[in-house]
Amino acid sequence: MANQPVGKEIHVIADHLSAHNTQRVTDFLQTHSQVHLQFTPTYSSWLNPVELWFAKIERAVIARDVFTSVKDLEKKLMRYIPHYTKAPKIVKWKYGDPSRRIGTQLPVTGH
Repeated sequence: MANQPVGKEIHVIADHLSAHNTQRVTDFLQTHSQVHLQFTPTYSSWLNPVELWFAKIERAVIARDVFTSVKDLEKKLMRYIPHYTKAPKIVKWKYGDPSRRIGTQLPVTGH
């Protein structure tokens, strides 16, 4: 926050982990009204392959190099992508059983 211009809106994309709904997060958001959490849709597991792709780029390109400029970073990323996609793997995602969705009322089971 210290490095952001005053009044600049900041949007953070988060999943629905309970860690994002703690009192500490709530207090932070109340203190920093320019910060907004944007949650991914429930049942958005189709985002997992995208997340893995960005993690792979980070490990293979970003963490292993030094960049002299944004243009240099772009050049190295664009060189990596064709190398990585020589053997693409198709991901087919399907969610077809609405009865298995998690509701707000979870059944209580006894032993």
